[in-house]
Amino acid sequence: MRIFWILLKKELHSFFVSPVAYVVLALVMVLNGFAFRAALSVLENAPSEGSIVSWTFHAMWFWLSYFFIFPLLTMRLFAEEKKLGTLETLFTAPVRAWQVVGSKYLAAVIVYCVLWLPSLFNFKFAHWISAGQVELPSGAMAGAYLILVVMGMFNLAVGCFASSLTANQIVAAIISFTLSLMHFLLGIFIMVVGRKISDTIVDIVNYFAATEHIRIFTAGLIDSRPIIYYLSMSLLFLSFTHHVVEFRRWRP
Repeated sequence: MRIFWILLKKELHSFFVSPVAYVVLALVMVLNGFAFRAALSVLENAPSEGSIVSWTFHAMWFWLSYFFIFPLLTMRLFAEEKKLGTLETLFTAPVRAWQVVGSKYLAAVIVYCVLWLPSLFNFKFAHWISAGQVELPSGAMAGAYLILVVMGMFNLAVGCFASSLTANQIVAAIISFTLSLMHFLLGIFIMVVGRKISDTIVDIVNYFAATEHIRIFTAGLIDSRPIIYYLSMSLLFLSFTHHVVEFRRWRP
């Protein structure tokens, strides 16, 4: 485990000494600010059954920032090292493929979680400045950030896999963005044609739909099925990444 922690520190250091993490943080802060303001506008205009938490994470601005996070955080993880030839050098040391994959992935997850801290401050600040008039349901808050974390873990695992396939960061970002967007479009598919297909198919697709998961968790309802789904898919894509890295390690 000592080698794993050394690799993790190296990856975290590479994130925060490069401008990528700060550019992504600025992008997320700006777009989440717009999402938060849009939620306030909804509540100002008329009474609503939804809370400020649910309206914030349903806003278009939230989804605009969401899909750009994962390609930007993961595109360099393996692709840059392949391009520079440092991945082969790394494997001359007594390290295992799972340590390399796990350290890069965990570093990306940590940075991803840090990105959402300013949005938590938005809610707390609004609650404080309004003297409690802006209600923050504890269940909705916990559900929102829980589903953000597990959804992020899945999409970051997809991004790691995409980065392991190529030495070109742009190609890795495009693959990551495309796979994440295709997964998201399952929910949009149900919204568009849900009334034209059977309830059984709707229920099956809703099991994979990110929009449905956000709706449920931001309402304060904690469902274990999406959590198990995202964690299982994260492990699946990490195993794919491990196999790709292991194959390239021993390829002549």
